[in-house]
Parts: sequence; structure tokens; C-alpha cells
Amino acid sequence: MFRNYLIYIGLLLLFACSNKPNKTPFLIEMVDTDYRFSTEALLKFCHNNEIEPASAYQWQNHWVIYNSTGNVKIFSEKIQKQFPHLIVHVYETPFYDFNREKMTGSKPAKEWTNIIMTANLVADTTLQHQYLEYHRTQFEKWPEISKGFCNADFQQLLVFRNERQLMLVISIPKGKTLDELNPKTTENNPRVDEWNKIMCKYQEGIEDAPKGTTWVMFKATAP
Repeated sequence: MFRNYLIYIGLLLLFACSNKPNKTPFLIEMVDTDYRFSTEALLKFCHNNEIEPASAYQWQNHWVIYNSTGNVKIFSEKIQKQFPHLIVHVYETPFYDFNREKMTGSKPAKEWTNIIMTANLVADTTLQHQYLEYHRTQFEKWPEISKGFCNADFQQLLVFRNERQLMLVISIPKGKTLDELNPKTTENNPRVDEWNKIMCKYQEGIEDAPKGTTWVMFKATAP
């Protein structure tokens, strides 16, 4: 009888865990080559699918949803079905994940502002592998980088990849700006400058980025 009770409790816990909302952050990028899409259409889609309007971002004819709840596959399929003229890219499971709370044990800021940027890796598979390896071993071989992020009060920094394209998400305390905080990553920390110089050879702008620009920044669409 007691054994059956334990099995019943175990099944309840398993069912409860399986129905918890997905908390893994993801991005969905929508590219409108026909210039028929709009911010209003994206915000309406977010409203109809219970996605926070603050999750929507735009750069020129590129739109992004950055979210951590819901099923990315279902969302992306709905977008593609509702707006078949869009090119849809999905970015799941960041290959780089800096989290200040985990690194320092300090309490995170209550509210965050998410800065989203995109760039391409250069079209050389050897260099691409080197870039990924640098990030895989960064915490061990380049601890000064995460120290710089902590000094700048970055709450989280994620890097996603879909083929050659990268998506960078930097989360900072609400009310602060990246221009204000970013210089603190290099204060008394020359290894960050060294790291940035090395990374330059692996990155380039996406196809429609302005000439000479590597990273372009999305803007939040919600008022």
C-alpha cells in the first residue's frame, strides 16, 4: 500500500514537472524581403498568442521575438503559416551563457532591459569552430571577460547561432544604458580589449548591414 502511494506521488510530480512552462530563452527572427510586414502585425501576433509586447524588437526589415515561455516550434510554425512571405529563423539553446547571479551569488536586478544585436560569423568553417571553442573555454581560460561583465553589472549575456548568424542578448538593469555600462567591462581589465580584438576576425555584418558595421542593434517595438 505504501509502495503504491509512493508511485502515485512520483507520477504526480513527473506530470507536474512535464507541464511546467519552458523557461529556456529563445529567439525567432522574421525577415520581410517584400516590406509588407509591420510592427503592428507583430504586436497583434504577440497579443493573440499571449506573448508579452516587450518581447518584440525590430531592425529595418528584421523583427525578433525574444521570449522564455512557450514552445518556440509552435510559435515559429504559427508565424510561418500566418505570414508565409516571411523568412523565419529560430535560435534555440544559447551556446554561450553568462549569468551574473550564478557567477557571483549576488541578487539579480529586479527588472531587466534586454539589448539584442546580430552579426554573422565569417564564411570559414575553421574560423567558426575556433570562435565556438573560444566561447566554450572562456570561463576557464579568459576569466577576465566574465569579471568585466560583472563589473558592468550585466545580468546575463547569451549568444545564439543559426548557421552563420549570431544573436547576442545582453541583459542590464532597467534604467541603465549599454553606453553607460559597457566601458566598465574594460576598466583596469586589458584582457577584455585583447578578447575583443581577437573576436573581430571571426565576425562580420549580416548581408544588409551598413558597410563597415559588424553588430546591428534591434529596438524594442513596444511603447
